[in-house]
Amino acid sequence: MLSLWLAQETPAMQPGDVAWMLIATGLVVLMTPALGFFYGGLVRSKNSLNTMMMSYVSFGAVGVLWFLLGYSLAFGTGNSWLGGLELSLLQKVGLGAKGAIPHLLFAAYQATFVIITAALISGAVVERMRFGPYLAFIALWSLVVYGPLAHWVWGGGWLGSMGALDFAGGTVVHINAGLAAVVAALTLGPRKEYGRQALLPHNVPMVLLGAALLWFGWFGFNGGSALAANSTAVLAFVNTLLAPCAAMLVWVLLDLFRTKRATAVGAATAIVVGLVGITPAAGFISPLNALLLGALVVFPSYYGILWRSRTRLDDSLDVFAGHGLGGVTGALLTGIFCQKAWGSPADGLLFGNPGQLGIQLLAVVAALVWSAVGTFALLKLIALFTPLRADQRMEGHGLDVTQHGEEAYSSGEGAILVLTRGSAA
Repeated sequence: MLSLWLAQETPAMQPGDVAWMLIATGLVVLMTPALGFFYGGLVRSKNSLNTMMMSYVSFGAVGVLWFLLGYSLAFGTGNSWLGGLELSLLQKVGLGAKGAIPHLLFAAYQATFVIITAALISGAVVERMRFGPYLAFIALWSLVVYGPLAHWVWGGGWLGSMGALDFAGGTVVHINAGLAAVVAALTLGPRKEYGRQALLPHNVPMVLLGAALLWFGWFGFNGGSALAANSTAVLAFVNTLLAPCAAMLVWVLLDLFRTKRATAVGAATAIVVGLVGITPAAGFISPLNALLLGALVVFPSYYGILWRSRTRLDDSLDVFAGHGLGGVTGALLTGIFCQKAWGSPADGLLFGNPGQLGIQLLAVVAALVWSAVGTFALLKLIALFTPLRADQRMEGHGLDVTQHGEEAYSSGEGAILVLTRGSAA
């Protein structure tokens, strides 16, 4: 959708469109702290602050680099594979019109996307990755992995030119982050207690709060991707309401059927999975199909989490099952349900165009391969200079104290640890 918009610029800005995009940008900014609360409640209390910081720090580590270089790599002219450098340091990015909104606002809106995408990866490595190497990793990842993939799909690159549909980031954001997460989890290895004791959420109400705030912000994530206050924004907005509703209903029913209990963590996870699934399709499918998509996207993620829990893969907060599998399912279902009658550039399989599903599959495979290779290379590069994961003593005390010298819930013990063993922190 973004590449189509960039190719169809209009000569003057529209005040209503500018106002909506300012609001949408603010809504997506909220999503990164919301993710911090969602993830922070899912870990043990001794790692809660560190987990939340892994989301918050993306504003600095990723946001600054985006405006200096990343935006140009994603949306500069360049070629089919990578954007040029003409927009680096915000050159030629001013208050002039880019479509119906200022170019600077578009760059800021896109910054909110890369910031939360990088933060998503942290859910796979919490409770064991050192903060410094993590900071270096997400900064480099935003340039080396995210920037080129965004260019392929949205910036005039080869996938967008082939007709791959990704309304708001199913491929660029969720598949990308989900695969990076599983690669990072495999590279670091499991937590020392993994498989030997239950690693339970310490604050489920915090998880519910995070999920609610994510849903609220997601209206800007999907609705804002219309890049104007128009009927497409309305469609994306409504579909962003419908799909998580269906996803939660199906998830709760699966829980009741399997265990006779409907968990709050499951309900919160279902909301996120529904949001992930509708993201690539939000402005391309009918509301009825959005309900169906929300119901269908649950199954790979639900059973993916069950499968992962029986393996040695310690994707701590199931980023791959939620975002990776949810993104893959949503991207493929976009190729089935998209419809010109609802604003899509092409019809999908159900409406006489099976080729669109093939294009979607190609985009999914390309994103998976690119993210896997780039993520693995960056982690190995950083590991040449500094250890990626905390040692067992740090893990035992918790990363709140050892990485930050603070505690989410102060008992005084953390301060004593820092004073007596400061060199280890």
